[in-house]
Amino acid sequence: MRADRTKQKNKWLRITGIIVLLLAVSLGAYLFTVYKSLTSAVETMQEPIERETRPIKFDNREPFTVLMLGVDEREGDRGRSDTIIALTVNPEKNSIKMLSIPRDTRTEIVGRGTEDKINHAYAFGGVEMSMDTVENFLDIPIDYYLKMNMEGFQEIVDAVGGITVNNDLEFTEGSFHFAKGNIELNGREALAYVRMRKQDPEGDFGRQKRQRQIIQGIIKKGASVGSLTKFDDIFAALGNNVKTNISFEDMVDIQSNYKSAAGNIEQMRIESAGTTIGGIYYGVVSSEEQQRVQNELKTHLGI
Repeated sequence: MRADRTKQKNKWLRITGIIVLLLAVSLGAYLFTVYKSLTSAVETMQEPIERETRPIKFDNREPFTVLMLGVDEREGDRGRSDTIIALTVNPEKNSIKMLSIPRDTRTEIVGRGTEDKINHAYAFGGVEMSMDTVENFLDIPIDYYLKMNMEGFQEIVDAVGGITVNNDLEFTEGSFHFAKGNIELNGREALAYVRMRKQDPEGDFGRQKRQRQIIQGIIKKGASVGSLTKFDDIFAALGNNVKTNISFEDMVDIQSNYKSAAGNIEQMRIESAGTTIGGIYYGVVSSEEQQRVQNELKTHLGI
């Protein structure tokens, strides 16, 4: 009798062992597929630039900067960087500062020798001229860039299955009406949501706030368990619409050594006065305001 019980127990142990093994193999295959899809997307996102930057030692948790550009890019047209955000990351201070620079800000366009709207730097000289111009304007080193095609918001939002944002301004843009409060957005709605500017009393600042809401919504939804089955579409959409000079190895190091800073993002704002020069509208930043912002960013970077 005891022998029968032992035989039955061994049988169930074998069955359980086979099930565990099959699950492990399936999970391993799934993770390998995810990894392959991710590395493929990152390779597509890679777009090196011809510009000297500081060598950052991520293992030593050194502070660094990223220039985020939101570009309306269409076939045959490089477009302009309608969203310009400078990020300073300091893991020792456990924080990230995020400065939105209004696209109409008047400044020297480095490489052109003229003063113009800061978003024209991208139209004149692409990512490199944008980095040089923002670096000169803020008087801090710009180490990396991350460029998103604003048209790509639609594809990325649809890839994660739509997002939720908290809208504080009721408005209509095109054929879409956006009520106040928490609203669900698909890709086409998200694109209209971030493009509205003229009805917003905050102008560019309001538009940039909505763009950040969409980005945060994508991150939140993309990280959810329900999005695991959509990883292929999500990575493909990112690969199609995001370009950066941050390597895959650096991304891994940043995730490992800087992730605690991501929980403490401080929004910064630079004030400007609207002025018309030669019949063209500009946002003019006073030297005092420019110095204030520069000092705050330098302090955060420890330079």
